[in-house]
Amino acid sequence: MGISRLHKIFAAVLSGGLALALIASISGLNEGDGLSRQVRASIEESGVKSEVTAVLLNFRGYDTLLEIAVLLLALIGVTALAEGETAPEKADVRDPALSGLAELILPLMVLASGYLLHAGTYAPGGAFQAGAVLAAAILLARLAGIAEPERRKGALAGIAAIGFAVFLSAALAPLLLGARFFDYPGQAAHAIIVVVEGALAISTALILYLLFSECSSIRQWRGRKGEAE
Repeated sequence: MGISRLHKIFAAVLSGGLALALIASISGLNEGDGLSRQVRASIEESGVKSEVTAVLLNFRGYDTLLEIAVLLLALIGVTALAEGETAPEKADVRDPALSGLAELILPLMVLASGYLLHAGTYAPGGAFQAGAVLAAAILLARLAGIAEPERRKGALAGIAAIGFAVFLSAALAPLLLGARFFDYPGQAAHAIIVVVEGALAISTALILYLLFSECSSIRQWRGRKGEAE
């Protein structure tokens, strides 16, 4: 029996064991509403009507802050790997069909992104969903030849950090007033969350786009290098 086959059997047994452990853990959980009752009781203080947004940007805001920090670190790491490995420039060939379709779809994508961002304060939606749609719009504009964000990678990378900077500032500001970390003032909570959501949407869009762009550059550069060797 080869080593590779042993690895496959071990991986299968390990995966099966983990699946059984998860099933046993979930089945052993007590039925109840968890923390939802506490969230609903404090929703008026959060500044928004959506329980999900209240948890992600207020009650457990440090989790979301760490998430955007991880995305930034991922971008920094990928950018470091891509440094000096710029993919060869391609001929500027614009597909009329794709360009025409993009011109119709892009305004709708931007509108959908704005709606998701706005809806996040009272319904499912929010910064990350809006940012993902906006990132897809930027990528479509690039593929269709409508925009050339590749030429402004440095500026885009700097703007991508705005979400983390704004969110961290909002989290630290209450400390100056003698309050706790992420303890937004009741009357200003809504305005703070709206500003943070907007900044996070922009950051998420740019980070996702730049991650795709940098990874694509690395793959193309290494592919050409392998063919040359």
